[in-house]
Amino acid sequence: MQIDTAVLFATPCDEEEDNMATLCCHSDKGQMFLLTRYPDEDTVDLTLDDEPSTLDGLKVTLKATSLLIEVAAGDRDALRGDEVLQINLTGTLSDLDEIRQTLENILSGTGTFVCEL
Repeated sequence: MQIDTAVLFATPCDEEEDNMATLCCHSDKGQMFLLTRYPDEDTVDLTLDDEPSTLDGLKVTLKATSLLIEVAAGDRDALRGDEVLQINLTGTLSDLDEIRQTLENILSGTGTFVCEL
């Protein structure tokens, strides 16, 4: 599965939301992707459009032009049957430090984060 977006929005620690880390985007076709985690939880929440899923392990790879989300075979329903969601970045990553910190906060102890920048 693939979606295209110009901007990734990242919040490493939202004090108004109990320190939740959030990464989200809207595609050029109106699709929404949301990845969140509270610091005291062992799972990550992934929402695609209006369909939330709770995952206990995933791999996220950040590249200059894409974000690759890989889920375990048992969690394929989170990505509508796919094991991989590729988010193609059509714009420039201006908040790279916030994006990296957010992904580290979300995946620390619950998944794998690979930064290829």
